[in-house]
Amino acid sequence: MLLQSRPSDSVSAVHDRLYRTLRSQVMHGELDPGAALTLRGIAKRFGVSMTPVREALRRLVAEGALSMSASGRVTTPELSNERIEELAAIRALLEPELASRALPRAHFALIERLQTINTANAEAVAKQDAVAYIRTNLEFHRTLYLRAQAPAMLAIAETVWLQLGPTMRALYTRLRRNEPPPHHRMILAALKAGDEPGLRLAVRADVTQGLRHLAG
Repeated sequence: MLLQSRPSDSVSAVHDRLYRTLRSQVMHGELDPGAALTLRGIAKRFGVSMTPVREALRRLVAEGALSMSASGRVTTPELSNERIEELAAIRALLEPELASRALPRAHFALIERLQTINTANAEAVAKQDAVAYIRTNLEFHRTLYLRAQAPAMLAIAETVWLQLGPTMRALYTRLRRNEPPPHHRMILAALKAGDEPGLRLAVRADVTQGLRHLAG
């Protein structure tokens, strides 16, 4: 995938496109845990100069999407069980609150959109497509949480998703799912019923169950 510069592009525009591409790849599990990323390798892969690569990696390290060793080696996160449990606890606290705040604005069009995304999620499971599964799963949650109108909370949630992306890919491979988890259907049912306690419970179960399998 090339991100070749156009004559009108500034360095910052190339950097921004590269940053968003790498961020998406990390979040959606396209890179394995502990995968090394080099300036030269990324520049060659995307057809860009070293400057936007350096800035994109620096930004992703600051967000926790990538790790940098004392020697300057950059890798995707390789999480310990303790770190997985910590991030699962953050999701369990934060995401039910986002869902609760979204509930008063969960009109029919939103629920219909969530059902469409969930169908795509089920199709990814049927195809054993781990990246598509993670992408549609996070799209489901983000689409709901945007209705919470709580951008600071959502930004924190996305930072956690970034740290978990490669690990979620490893989890998917370990569990070898052949059917989608049931919690999205529970979330949809709670939204339709206006059931705030049920919504919180379903979201909490959805965001923690798989991670507990991995940490266990």
